[in-house]
Amino acid sequence: MPRMTKRCSSSKPSLSRYAVKRSGVVTRLSVLLIGVTLYGCGPVPDASIDPPFDATSMSPLGELQRSDPNPLNNLYWGDLHIHTALSSDAFLMGVRAMPEDAYRFARGDAIEHAVGYGIQAQRPLDFAAVTDHSEFLGQARETLRDIPTERMSLRALLTTENQIAVMRYWWETISRMKDLGFQQGMTVDPEINQRAWRQVIDAAEAYNDPGRFSALIGWEWSAWAGDLATHLHRNVIYRDERVSERPFSALDGGRPEDLWAFLDSERGAGRHVLAIPHNSNQSKGLMYRVGGEWGLDINDPLAQRRSEFEPVSEILQIKGASETHPLLSPLDEFADYEIASMIVGTEDTLDTVRGGYARDALLTGLAIERAYGFNPFQFGVIGSSDSHNASSPSDESDYSGKLPVMDGSAGLRTGAVGIALDQINPVTRWSSGGLAAVWARENTREAIFDALQRRETYATSGPRISVRFFAGAQLDPEWLQHSDGVAKAYQHAVPMGGKLQLAEGERPEFLVQAAKDPLGAHLDRIQLVKGWIDTSGRSHETIYDLAWSDGRVPDERGVLPSVTNTVDAADASYRNDVGEGVLNAWWQDPEFDPLQPSVYYVRVLEIPTPRWSTFDAVKLGNPPMDPVSIQERAISSPIWYAPDP
Repeated sequence: MPRMTKRCSSSKPSLSRYAVKRSGVVTRLSVLLIGVTLYGCGPVPDASIDPPFDATSMSPLGELQRSDPNPLNNLYWGDLHIHTALSSDAFLMGVRAMPEDAYRFARGDAIEHAVGYGIQAQRPLDFAAVTDHSEFLGQARETLRDIPTERMSLRALLTTENQIAVMRYWWETISRMKDLGFQQGMTVDPEINQRAWRQVIDAAEAYNDPGRFSALIGWEWSAWAGDLATHLHRNVIYRDERVSERPFSALDGGRPEDLWAFLDSERGAGRHVLAIPHNSNQSKGLMYRVGGEWGLDINDPLAQRRSEFEPVSEILQIKGASETHPLLSPLDEFADYEIASMIVGTEDTLDTVRGGYARDALLTGLAIERAYGFNPFQFGVIGSSDSHNASSPSDESDYSGKLPVMDGSAGLRTGAVGIALDQINPVTRWSSGGLAAVWARENTREAIFDALQRRETYATSGPRISVRFFAGAQLDPEWLQHSDGVAKAYQHAVPMGGKLQLAEGERPEFLVQAAKDPLGAHLDRIQLVKGWIDTSGRSHETIYDLAWSDGRVPDERGVLPSVTNTVDAADASYRNDVGEGVLNAWWQDPEFDPLQPSVYYVRVLEIPTPRWSTFDAVKLGNPPMDPVSIQERAISSPIWYAPDP
């Protein structure tokens, strides 16, 4: 018998069992003023800022290792969502690092944070892409020289005794962003945009090193559905150096269909390109909605090819997780992970979250395919950072924030200033970022791109958890124990991102291999998430625990007890004497119906570890905020099954 428990099963809820409740904007502004009064009247320098950057005191990580091509694919780690000073919002928030700095950081070098201290990753990445906003690309850097950081260094601002200066800087920045035209009014300067685009390309060309490090070329298309708070953003990534003459921005076309038309024209010109949606959690449900003013038009031929143009979605990053939401998956005890809605002072509802999360979209895609014969939401998943400081801050213990003046230090995030700023800016609800994992034959731009296109990818919240996931019929559980098991799985099954075909009478079987991050925490469990459409057209989801650590026994309801939480908030530590380093699972779907379209994906959970805010609390000598600990995770791309037409 397979090692398995059935975690939960539900149809889509008609009534809310969960709500994110927050105080109103007026209350938050009042608290902000109180914060300014309390914290701005005395000497409260941000003592959490690390010593000034000194390149000579930071050792390089060493020469990048070359990986040999592998027909069974190597696992590569990267970040396809990094901003630099060429993004106007980043520049206005004090960032001066450029694309070459982003690639240096990704390759393991130390760089200077905008607040003035040094940052360096524990391990280099295998690939990365600078994805600066194509809207007004480079314009703030070339045209706005009189912003506050030119008169006073950001570091000096944050260490001054008068913290009102921080508030003033924050408000001045917002005003300049409005003046720049993030809402309306600024004229595009094509010459500046062209120069900035050339800088992006040149940096990628300079740091690309096939076999050791892949520097992909791209940008971010940053469209909003009517207002700044409704994100429809995508990162556009090219396969090689054959790229467009200039980036296509939301000012050229603000609807997803406009971007798809551009991608189609690029492909027609012989250039290989794709788009990666992100922050669907902050789209007010529009990212995967069907119909309506901003939803998908299923009669549009370009919309029917959406899964071709957008083969993967970014579901884990600094601005929250987009896998699922407790309102959509009320029986999933792990659904409430790094939920970060955009609008402070508002409440999430079923209407605003439906269409904004990946699991719900996968189910919608099954229903569309059943009714219309195509699936526009057949996508894989990745994680990335969305850092605006030319870095990839995915490590909880060394989190350096997204935008310097908002969360560039522990004091800004969770100290006195952070408490006040949080009343209007929800940085304490942000995550530490994520990573993209791809199974590719070699470390080249082309191989990484091809893995994205075929969806043999997965997302993690930061740890480098290794995950293999295959589906087929008559798979041998013993393959997991043999050195040639992966080769046999590729021969007889489909990997994550694939489409499963079965002969009459066959039932789907799955193989999962998961191994801990060599520098990280042990594993708690492997879960399989199944979604399907019944004969009446209603969607359902079920979660199975396939393998777990520590000899735990499910209760009479089939619920697996939680793994022991060893986190000590006093010093932001945990013990690795619980959990397991490796978990394997073979599983056959006990409720498979060959007439029902289905989708399956794997979620691998670590044991609890301290959240970045707990590390901040220790640094500041403050009580930690909730949650003190989190269970970091890996989420695979799905495998689909569809009945024969």
